[in-house]
Amino acid sequence: MTLHLATPVGAATPVAPQARPTIVLVHGAFADSSSWNNVARSLRARSFPVIAVANPLRGVKSDAAYVAALVASVKGPVVLVGHSYGGSVISAAADGKANVKALVFVAAFAPDVGESAVDLSGKFPGSTLGPTLAPPVSLPDGAKDLYILQDKFSSQFAADVPPAAGYLMAVAQRPITESALVEVAPAAAWKTIPSWFIYGDRDKNIPPAALAFMAERAKSKKTVVVNGASHVVMISKPNAVSRLIVAAAEAVEADAVQP
Repeated sequence: MTLHLATPVGAATPVAPQARPTIVLVHGAFADSSSWNNVARSLRARSFPVIAVANPLRGVKSDAAYVAALVASVKGPVVLVGHSYGGSVISAAADGKANVKALVFVAAFAPDVGESAVDLSGKFPGSTLGPTLAPPVSLPDGAKDLYILQDKFSSQFAADVPPAAGYLMAVAQRPITESALVEVAPAAAWKTIPSWFIYGDRDKNIPPAALAFMAERAKSKKTVVVNGASHVVMISKPNAVSRLIVAAAEAVEADAVQP
């Protein structure tokens, strides 16, 4: 005997589950992709696809173009996350990219068009980065690379990271060109893309007052200030950073299922 099961008229057609947003992590100056390791581990445990980009740190426009090309290769929605100078990069890279649905600024610059990292860090008192920089390294093309002095690195950049880890970060730091820090932003995607912010109240690179100003200006969906955290809040407080990124990603997912 053959049993035929007919689908009732008007019955709902099964809908394939939405793909989770891809989280694209962009590091800043004096760091590298490994600075996201603990955040990436947490996000992967929640089944989010993750890409940690090797930011070239050569200039806002060229770095943004590099990140934008990667974003364009991702199928489905993207949550773009930037640390420090990486915030300038993601805000330019996301401009005109329809699949970028959220921006997360982690102790990061969110410049307006025509503003630079140097402009914003000097807008409020508190940055002590300048005196900790080593003499610039002159490059064959005329550019100059900047490093933080190794013996100053931990106290300036990562004061709440264990000293042994801070030493290794100092040794492996990626330089940024001097010109990248004074290059003005060509776009400000935070004006049209929902944004989230997190930073530490003991950041010595970007004054917390400047970070608060940028978050308010961007009409941040949620701003988290981590007590006692340094500039590398994603290393010292990865759970707090992961939670905020997840909140942004879940907001993207919720918007995707709205009728």
